Amino acid sequence: MGWLMRSTRCAVLLLTATAVATISRPSHAQTAGDGFLFRVPVGTWSVRGGFDHAFASGDLFNFVTKQLTIDRSDFSSATFGSNVAVRVSPVTDIVFDISYASVSRLSEFRDWVDQNNLPIQQRTSLRRVPITLGVRHYLSARGRAIGRFAWIPAAHDTYVGLGAGLMQYRFHQIGDFVDPQTLNVFPDEFESKAWTPVLHALAGVDLGLARFLMVNGEARYTWARGPMGRDYVGFHRIDLSGLSLTAGLSLRL
Repeated sequence: MGWLMRSTRCAVLLLTATAVATISRPSHAQTAGDGFLFRVPVGTWSVRGGFDHAFASGDLFNFVTKQLTIDRSDFSSATFGSNVAVRVSPVTDIVFDISYASVSRLSEFRDWVDQNNLPIQQRTSLRRVPITLGVRHYLSARGRAIGRFAWIPAAHDTYVGLGAGLMQYRFHQIGDFVDPQTLNVFPDEFESKAWTPVLHALAGVDLGLARFLMVNGEARYTWARGPMGRDYVGFHRIDLSGLSLTAGLSLRL
Protein backbone atom coordinates (compact mmCIF):
# COMPACT_ATOMS: atom_id res chain seq x y z
CA MET A 1 0.00 0.00 0.00
CA GLY A 2 2.96 2.32 0.66
CA TRP A 3 4.04 2.32 -2.99
CA LEU A 4 0.44 3.00 -4.04
CA MET A 5 0.23 5.99 -1.72
CA ARG A 6 3.56 7.33 -2.98
CA SER A 7 2.47 6.88 -6.63
CA THR A 8 -0.82 8.61 -5.98
CA ARG A 9 0.96 11.49 -4.21
CA CYS A 10 3.37 11.90 -7.16
CA ALA A 11 0.50 11.90 -9.66
CA VAL A 12 -1.36 14.53 -7.67
CA LEU A 13 1.75 16.71 -7.43
CA LEU A 14 2.38 16.39 -11.17
CA LEU A 15 -1.20 17.31 -12.05
CA THR A 16 -1.11 20.22 -9.61
CA ALA A 17 2.16 21.54 -11.08
CA THR A 18 0.74 21.30 -14.61
CA ALA A 19 -2.42 23.11 -13.57
CA VAL A 20 -0.43 25.87 -11.84
CA ALA A 21 1.76 26.33 -14.90
CA THR A 22 -1.29 26.53 -17.15
CA ILE A 23 -3.09 28.99 -14.86
CA SER A 24 -0.01 31.17 -14.36
CA ARG A 25 0.50 31.43 -18.14
CA PRO A 26 -3.00 31.32 -19.56
CA SER A 27 -2.08 33.08 -22.81
CA HIS A 28 1.07 31.08 -23.60
CA ALA A 29 -0.56 28.87 -26.21
CA GLN A 30 -2.18 31.83 -27.89
CA THR A 31 1.07 33.81 -27.83
CA ALA A 32 3.04 30.90 -29.27
CA GLY A 33 0.30 30.54 -31.84
CA ASP A 34 1.27 33.97 -33.20
CA GLY A 35 4.67 32.52 -34.11
CA PHE A 36 5.51 30.09 -36.90
CA LEU A 37 5.32 27.00 -34.67
CA PHE A 38 1.55 27.34 -34.33
CA ARG A 39 0.69 28.63 -37.77
CA VAL A 40 2.19 28.82 -41.24
CA PRO A 41 4.12 32.10 -41.77
CA VAL A 42 2.25 34.61 -43.92
CA GLY A 43 5.49 35.89 -45.45
CA THR A 44 9.01 37.18 -44.81
CA TRP A 45 10.88 40.47 -44.54
CA SER A 46 14.50 40.39 -45.71
CA VAL A 47 17.55 42.65 -45.85
CA ARG A 48 20.69 41.85 -47.82
CA GLY A 49 24.03 43.20 -48.94
CA GLY A 50 26.75 42.14 -51.33
CA PHE A 51 28.50 42.93 -54.61
CA ASP A 52 26.96 43.98 -57.92
CA HIS A 53 29.04 43.37 -61.05
CA ALA A 54 27.97 45.97 -63.63
CA PHE A 55 28.28 44.80 -67.24
CA ALA A 56 28.84 48.39 -68.47
CA SER A 57 28.60 47.52 -72.16
CA GLY A 58 27.59 49.77 -75.06
CA ASP A 59 28.93 52.87 -76.74
CA LEU A 60 28.74 55.18 -73.70
CA PHE A 61 31.01 52.99 -71.58
CA ASN A 62 33.24 52.32 -74.62
CA PHE A 63 33.74 56.07 -74.99
CA VAL A 64 34.26 56.75 -71.28
CA THR A 65 36.78 53.93 -70.75
CA LYS A 66 38.69 54.87 -73.92
CA GLN A 67 38.97 58.58 -73.08
CA LEU A 68 39.38 58.41 -69.30
CA THR A 69 41.47 56.40 -66.86
CA ILE A 70 38.49 54.33 -65.80
CA ASP A 71 37.63 50.71 -66.60
CA ARG A 72 34.36 48.83 -66.94
CA SER A 73 35.04 47.07 -63.65
CA ASP A 74 35.09 50.47 -61.91
CA PHE A 75 31.31 50.69 -62.35
CA SER A 76 30.77 47.60 -60.18
CA SER A 77 29.97 48.33 -56.55
CA ALA A 78 28.46 47.23 -53.28
CA THR A 79 24.71 46.71 -53.32
CA PHE A 80 22.05 46.71 -50.61
CA GLY A 81 18.43 45.67 -50.76
CA SER A 82 15.28 44.70 -48.94
CA ASN A 83 12.08 42.87 -49.81
CA VAL A 84 8.73 41.82 -48.41
CA ALA A 85 7.40 38.46 -49.56
CA VAL A 86 3.76 37.38 -49.19
CA ARG A 87 3.05 33.65 -49.17
CA VAL A 88 0.38 32.62 -51.70
CA SER A 89 0.95 28.84 -51.68
CA PRO A 90 3.22 26.31 -49.91
CA VAL A 91 5.90 26.87 -52.58
CA THR A 92 5.14 30.35 -53.99
CA ASP A 93 5.60 33.95 -52.79
CA ILE A 94 4.79 37.32 -54.31
CA VAL A 95 7.77 39.61 -53.63
CA PHE A 96 8.07 43.41 -53.51
CA ASP A 97 11.76 44.28 -53.77
CA ILE A 98 14.00 47.35 -53.80
CA SER A 99 17.79 47.52 -54.06
CA TYR A 100 20.48 50.19 -54.35
CA ALA A 101 23.91 50.27 -56.00
CA SER A 102 26.06 53.38 -56.41
CA VAL A 103 29.66 54.07 -57.35
CA SER A 104 31.77 57.21 -57.87
CA ARG A 105 35.25 57.20 -59.43
CA LEU A 106 37.89 59.90 -59.89
CA SER A 107 39.57 59.81 -63.31
CA GLU A 108 41.60 61.85 -65.79
CA PHE A 109 42.05 61.99 -69.55
CA ARG A 110 44.39 59.30 -70.78
CA ASP A 111 46.01 61.25 -73.62
CA TRP A 112 45.71 64.90 -72.61
CA VAL A 113 47.05 67.26 -69.95
CA ASP A 114 46.29 70.94 -69.37
CA GLN A 115 48.49 73.92 -70.23
CA ASN A 116 50.38 73.46 -66.96
CA ASN A 117 51.11 69.84 -67.81
CA LEU A 118 48.70 68.70 -65.08
CA PRO A 119 46.11 65.92 -65.35
CA ILE A 120 42.65 66.88 -66.58
CA GLN A 121 40.49 65.37 -63.86
CA GLN A 122 36.80 64.63 -63.43
CA ARG A 123 34.52 62.41 -61.36
CA THR A 124 32.15 59.86 -62.89
CA SER A 125 29.34 58.22 -60.94
CA LEU A 126 26.58 55.70 -61.60
CA ARG A 127 23.57 55.00 -59.38
CA ARG A 128 20.96 52.26 -59.94
CA VAL A 129 17.78 51.75 -57.89
CA PRO A 130 15.48 48.97 -59.20
CA ILE A 131 11.99 48.59 -57.70
CA THR A 132 10.28 45.36 -58.72
CA LEU A 133 7.37 43.02 -58.12
CA GLY A 134 8.06 39.35 -58.69
CA VAL A 135 7.35 35.69 -58.02
CA ARG A 136 9.57 33.39 -55.95
CA HIS A 137 9.09 29.63 -56.35
CA TYR A 138 10.53 27.16 -53.83
CA LEU A 139 11.76 23.82 -55.13
CA SER A 140 10.30 21.93 -52.16
CA ALA A 141 7.84 22.52 -49.31
CA ARG A 142 9.15 24.98 -46.72
CA GLY A 143 7.84 23.05 -43.75
CA ARG A 144 5.33 20.48 -42.58
CA ALA A 145 2.26 20.58 -40.38
CA ILE A 146 2.15 18.52 -37.17
CA GLY A 147 -1.47 18.01 -36.21
CA ARG A 148 -3.83 20.95 -36.54
CA PHE A 149 -1.75 23.67 -34.92
CA ALA A 150 2.02 23.09 -35.14
CA TRP A 151 4.11 23.88 -38.24
CA ILE A 152 7.75 22.79 -38.41
CA PRO A 153 9.99 24.70 -40.87
CA ALA A 154 12.48 22.96 -43.14
CA ALA A 155 16.16 23.33 -42.26
CA HIS A 156 16.85 24.94 -45.64
CA ASP A 157 14.85 26.10 -48.67
CA THR A 158 16.04 26.57 -52.25
CA TYR A 159 14.20 28.88 -54.63
CA VAL A 160 14.21 30.56 -58.04
CA GLY A 161 12.38 33.70 -59.08
CA LEU A 162 11.50 36.30 -61.70
CA GLY A 163 10.62 39.95 -61.32
CA ALA A 164 9.84 43.11 -63.29
CA GLY A 165 9.47 46.78 -62.51
CA LEU A 166 11.22 50.10 -62.93
CA MET A 167 14.80 51.23 -62.31
CA GLN A 168 15.75 54.79 -61.46
CA TYR A 169 19.29 55.53 -62.65
CA ARG A 170 21.68 58.47 -62.68
CA PHE A 171 24.90 58.74 -64.72
CA HIS A 172 26.83 61.87 -63.73
CA GLN A 173 30.17 63.48 -64.62
CA ILE A 174 31.67 66.66 -63.20
CA GLY A 175 35.13 68.21 -63.57
CA ASP A 176 37.35 69.33 -66.45
CA PHE A 177 36.99 68.14 -70.04
CA VAL A 178 38.65 68.59 -73.45
CA ASP A 179 36.82 70.09 -76.42
CA PRO A 180 37.67 67.72 -79.32
CA GLN A 181 37.28 70.56 -81.86
CA THR A 182 39.50 73.22 -80.26
CA LEU A 183 41.37 71.08 -77.68
CA ASN A 184 40.48 73.69 -75.07
CA VAL A 185 40.08 72.53 -71.47
CA PHE A 186 36.83 73.62 -69.79
CA PRO A 187 34.94 72.83 -66.56
CA ASP A 188 31.52 71.28 -66.97
CA GLU A 189 28.92 68.91 -65.60
CA PHE A 190 26.99 66.21 -67.49
CA GLU A 191 24.03 64.22 -66.24
CA SER A 192 21.56 61.66 -67.48
CA LYS A 193 18.85 60.28 -65.21
CA ALA A 194 15.51 58.59 -65.83
CA TRP A 195 13.20 55.71 -64.98
CA THR A 196 13.39 52.66 -67.23
CA PRO A 197 11.92 49.12 -67.26
CA VAL A 198 13.92 46.40 -65.49
CA LEU A 199 13.75 42.60 -65.37
CA HIS A 200 15.54 40.16 -63.08
CA ALA A 201 16.01 36.42 -62.58
CA LEU A 202 17.37 34.94 -59.37
CA ALA A 203 18.22 31.81 -57.40
CA GLY A 204 18.84 31.53 -53.69
CA VAL A 205 18.74 29.52 -50.49
CA ASP A 206 17.35 30.17 -46.99
CA LEU A 207 18.97 28.49 -43.96
CA GLY A 208 17.10 28.44 -40.67
CA LEU A 209 18.84 30.04 -37.67
CA ALA A 210 15.99 30.27 -35.17
CA ARG A 211 12.22 30.05 -35.01
CA PHE A 212 11.71 33.32 -36.85
CA LEU A 213 15.15 34.00 -38.34
CA MET A 214 16.91 32.74 -41.47
CA VAL A 215 20.17 33.54 -43.23
CA ASN A 216 19.89 34.01 -46.97
CA GLY A 217 22.22 33.77 -49.97
CA GLU A 218 21.19 34.87 -53.46
CA ALA A 219 22.49 35.33 -57.02
CA ARG A 220 20.56 37.78 -59.21
CA TYR A 221 20.82 38.74 -62.88
CA THR A 222 19.34 42.16 -63.69
CA TRP A 223 18.64 43.46 -67.19
CA ALA A 224 17.91 47.12 -67.96
CA ARG A 225 18.79 49.76 -70.54
CA GLY A 226 17.92 53.42 -70.08
CA PRO A 227 17.51 56.45 -72.33
CA MET A 228 20.30 59.04 -72.39
CA GLY A 229 19.65 62.67 -71.47
CA ARG A 230 20.30 65.81 -73.52
CA ASP A 231 23.88 66.06 -72.23
CA TYR A 232 24.74 62.83 -74.07
CA VAL A 233 23.33 63.40 -77.54
CA GLY A 234 24.42 60.78 -80.05
CA PHE A 235 24.77 57.90 -77.60
CA HIS A 236 22.57 54.83 -77.58
CA ARG A 237 20.75 53.61 -74.46
CA ILE A 238 22.92 53.08 -71.38
CA ASP A 239 23.50 49.51 -70.22
CA LEU A 240 22.36 49.16 -66.58
CA SER A 241 22.51 45.35 -66.39
CA GLY A 242 24.50 43.40 -63.83
CA LEU A 243 24.98 40.27 -61.80
CA SER A 244 24.87 40.50 -58.00
CA LEU A 245 25.79 38.09 -55.20
CA THR A 246 24.31 38.91 -51.80
CA ALA A 247 23.81 37.53 -48.31
CA GLY A 248 21.39 38.67 -45.64
CA LEU A 249 18.81 37.90 -42.99
CA SER A 250 15.13 37.04 -43.34
CA LEU A 251 12.45 37.30 -40.66
CA ARG A 252 9.39 35.07 -40.81
CA LEU A 253 6.16 37.02 -40.35
